[in-house]
Amino acid sequence: MPKFFTDTTVFNYTWDQVAQGFWKRYPNPNSKHVLSEDTVEREVRSGKLFSKRLLTKTNSIPKWAERFISAKSVNIVEESIVDPENKVLTTYTRNLGYVKVMSVTEKVIYKESEDHPDKTVALRYAWIDSQVRGFSKAICAFGYERFKKNCHKMVGGFNYVLANLYPQQNAIASSYSTAKATAKLKSAAKNASELAKAKAAPIYATLHQ
Repeated sequence: MPKFFTDTTVFNYTWDQVAQGFWKRYPNPNSKHVLSEDTVEREVRSGKLFSKRLLTKTNSIPKWAERFISAKSVNIVEESIVDPENKVLTTYTRNLGYVKVMSVTEKVIYKESEDHPDKTVALRYAWIDSQVRGFSKAICAFGYERFKKNCHKMVGGFNYVLANLYPQQNAIASSYSTAKATAKLKSAAKNASELAKAKAAPIYATLHQ
């Protein structure tokens, strides 16, 4: 039975920034496994941009999987739809090689945050499946855990790219975080001081009776 994965990420950048940064995700410190990327199709239909890209990635596998997979790299097809009017970027990716051993199909929806228009929400869904008899359950479990781990790397790498593309935005976010943290520290210090005074009052009263 296929394993289903879902995750939600909030990027501290506007949708326009994320949509532009999407095409510049590689290279980044977390994408050393991405060997190449090529755009094979691109057209505008009904005001939306449709693209298809081919990515080649290294295919590191555990020792036990070598009996099923021998290639050192795998091709990934990435299809995307950019809807600038509604501010929605939808991507679909799937592996082209060894699909019977393990197929990973991913869908990601990047849209403007309803609560914070200056931020972007990414909704990620993935289906991991295997058709290897007797091993499908174990392979799906392995694929699920590896995909989950790689998601954190992907988000970290994308944030790295966005921070370099929009340093001013990053500085504002850092400044806001610092100010927020400072305010919390001041509040905590004030509460601690008031608590200390409250505890000390009875003792002071006793000593001066």
